[in-house]
Amino acid sequence: MNLRHLHYFVALAREKNHARAAEACNVTQPTLSEAVRQLEKELAVPLIDRNGPRFQGLTSEGERVLIWAQRILADEEALTQELAEMRSGLSGVLRFGIIPAAMTVAPLITNPFCKAHPLVTLKVVSHTSIEIQRGLEDGTLEAGMTYLDNEPLHHVRTLPLYKERYMLLTPVGGPFDGRAAVSWREAAGLPLCLLTRDMQNRRIVDRLFAEGGAGKPRAAIETNSVLALIAHVGSGQWSSVIPQTYLSLLGRSRSALSGFTTVPLVEPEASQSVGLLFQERDPLPPLARALLKSARANDISAALEALSAE
Repeated sequence: MNLRHLHYFVALAREKNHARAAEACNVTQPTLSEAVRQLEKELAVPLIDRNGPRFQGLTSEGERVLIWAQRILADEEALTQELAEMRSGLSGVLRFGIIPAAMTVAPLITNPFCKAHPLVTLKVVSHTSIEIQRGLEDGTLEAGMTYLDNEPLHHVRTLPLYKERYMLLTPVGGPFDGRAAVSWREAAGLPLCLLTRDMQNRRIVDRLFAEGGAGKPRAAIETNSVLALIAHVGSGQWSSVIPQTYLSLLGRSRSALSGFTTVPLVEPEASQSVGLLFQERDPLPPLARALLKSARANDISAALEALSAE
């Protein structure tokens, strides 16, 4: 079986368009189409639904072959990494998907890893928790960082890192300036800017508002950008709910905090476990194994507590 044909087939399944798949593989469209036909001939099953002029999707046989193709290509990449490590140390690209709410913590993971493995390029990408799960399944990600105990995770290996707690981020001079704590019910009455509902952080926040007796909060502004969220609160018109890990980002510049105040949210006082995800396979590919080893060697929770105390 020609591994290149499997690469082309997986690209077509991912892109759902022959022209885009051919471009991603750096070949012509006829070359890609012929390779998929050769794969069908070799396996003696139809892989592509050809009922229309455009890509219609995979057949049931194609869906099954896709799963095996992704596994085979993942093993091929792992073999290449193993051999490279034997020759000159780890190299290559490690694709790391992280939820936006955990992006401020990323340097605590990536910095020690890059110091230990200078030939590796870490490609850090912002993804929703659902996208991270999908990326690990289809082999487009080697590792992820997301919530571990809020929504079900399937066929993954996990490493807990820290507990996420929640703060009200609100303009200085507002109704809760100087308070030691604010209830979720009280916070629901403020003009809110929150992350979009496709983010698991938002689903957690909505649940905590409901548990606090506030019902479903109305966010006048929704964004999938942490930077946009902080910028809107900084304008003086909006408040938001942020993980306590954002405090390290905001605290790096005293001027950044000049227009904000942060207050712990209580009733309920909640936390969520955040950690690393890897494919459920043994052994892990070398790059993923190295990231797991690096993360285990560093106490992320203690490092976050130290940053918060500064």
